[in-house]
Amino acid sequence: MTPSHNPPAAARRPFRWAALKPQPALVLWLLPLVFMALFFYAPLAAVFGRMAQGFSAAGLGRTDAAGYLLRVLGFTLWQALLSTVLTLALGLPAAWIFARLRFPGKHALHILITLPFILPTVVAASAFSALLGPGGWANQLLMALFGLSQPPIQFMNTLGAILAAHVFYNVAIIIRVVGAAWSQLDPRLEHAARALGASPARTLREVTLPLLRPAILSAALLVFLFDFASFGVVLILGGPQFATLEVEVYTQALHMLNLPLAALLSALQLACTLVLTVLYQRVQGTRRVPLLPRFSDELAHAPRTRAERLLLWGVLAVLVLLILLPLLALVLKSVLLVPRGGGPASFTLEFYRELFINRRDSLFHIPPVAAIRNSLVYGLLTVLFSLGLGTLIAYALERPGRLGAVLETAVMLPLGLSPVTLGLGFILLFNAPPLDARSFPLLVPIAHSLVALPMVVRTLQPALRAIPAHLRDSAAVLGASPLRRWLEVDLPILARAGAAAGVFAFTISLGEFGATSFLSRPESPTMPTAIFRFLSQPGSLNYGASMAMSVLLLLICAAAIVVIESILRRSANAAQR
Repeated sequence: MTPSHNPPAAARRPFRWAALKPQPALVLWLLPLVFMALFFYAPLAAVFGRMAQGFSAAGLGRTDAAGYLLRVLGFTLWQALLSTVLTLALGLPAAWIFARLRFPGKHALHILITLPFILPTVVAASAFSALLGPGGWANQLLMALFGLSQPPIQFMNTLGAILAAHVFYNVAIIIRVVGAAWSQLDPRLEHAARALGASPARTLREVTLPLLRPAILSAALLVFLFDFASFGVVLILGGPQFATLEVEVYTQALHMLNLPLAALLSALQLACTLVLTVLYQRVQGTRRVPLLPRFSDELAHAPRTRAERLLLWGVLAVLVLLILLPLLALVLKSVLLVPRGGGPASFTLEFYRELFINRRDSLFHIPPVAAIRNSLVYGLLTVLFSLGLGTLIAYALERPGRLGAVLETAVMLPLGLSPVTLGLGFILLFNAPPLDARSFPLLVPIAHSLVALPMVVRTLQPALRAIPAHLRDSAAVLGASPLRRWLEVDLPILARAGAAAGVFAFTISLGEFGATSFLSRPESPTMPTAIFRFLSQPGSLNYGASMAMSVLLLLICAAAIVVIESILRRSANAAQR
């Protein structure tokens, strides 16, 4: 018998999943599914169960019930569509600038425009309030210049505030997704069109945009999905006259105590978001024109024409006004004290000192230091839960077969579920010890982990698929145990992607507000819920404390995005080398 008839076991099976002992291979499938079944599908079933009562209870038998649902759904769709169009209008020119032009401060600005995407909505609301609110810098400046007694800019509680905040949040998606594709397009296609006599506009219309269509559709659907499920922006900046499905779920459940109606609204929203998620996955799976791997600035050049210079400085001016000014106003509001009767502002750290004072004699006081501690602890637990489960899921998805496809769909469903709906499901299901939503603190990081899990899995999967099979084979031939093969082959390759996934999960946990608003107890708030409660209470001290805590949360998120950018840049450079 020749050696080819009896190959070594390692050669026949490059990597056996059952060899991941002491964890049986079945754990790769069972543990995530048990977690999802208990903390995602069971709460979702509770929401659907209450939905059945919603058709006959809670006032839904009124003749205007259908009109109420249509009004809320109509406004939700309208504001999401309008926000998406405005985001595309700014994001597409900005994507071209970052893909094809070279200018000073480009890398720093790239990080800056990404920062709003991971900021909590309450921080964005605080930033716009500090700039354009009744007591914001813009109104104070205009009142001082023209001797006005009332703020001339009425920005808060308007549709314009909602739209501006949505563009503030999501323009980074367009710039990153479309800009990355634009920077990788083969320039010879555009050169060929120009050589055949096509004008720049015709080349853009008939060559470039068709090639970029999948990336543009994918980014636009993702922006629309986020705008459709927007909660904190509409709740804080829109005011009571603007109600999306997400805000109505929150209002009906927590303020009106109308759980059947809240469940019905949640089911309607879930149906819509699932349709959007399916469309997004279909677009993601469409055939794309092959892109050429190149360094990010390989095709970039300094502005050559007057039109390029005008476009560059015009788009940069809008980005600075939209992103930098609100953040700068937020920071200034946290360290400057304006006298009530007018006069020059003075530097103060009073609002930051307030964060370290626990005023137990105040019924409505929130210990801010406790909120910071809670957020950090929940964030670390979210990283632990989501990375552990995400790693198992990423390995499980590497196994071919129908079960893997079913698992992938099951795991990615939280991407299409509103955090507010998830929080409502927790309230409906976990209402008795030991899993009481109001007394079992681990439910908060569990909810955060469900929100972060799709992002973690998507971050780990490409790195896992990039592990060369021959490295595992070589380690097995040399006698390495399964555990040692994982520690010395897989783990070093996965470590960088795992670090990026962990930072994503941490920042998602820090900023999560929808589910947390249902699950956190009044005496143990997180930073976003504490900021929201500060903003909801009168008094300059409460307002200043909300600004100070928002700045702290802003700094944490800024540090996180710098870490993510550093990890991704090193990974890209290593791959190109």
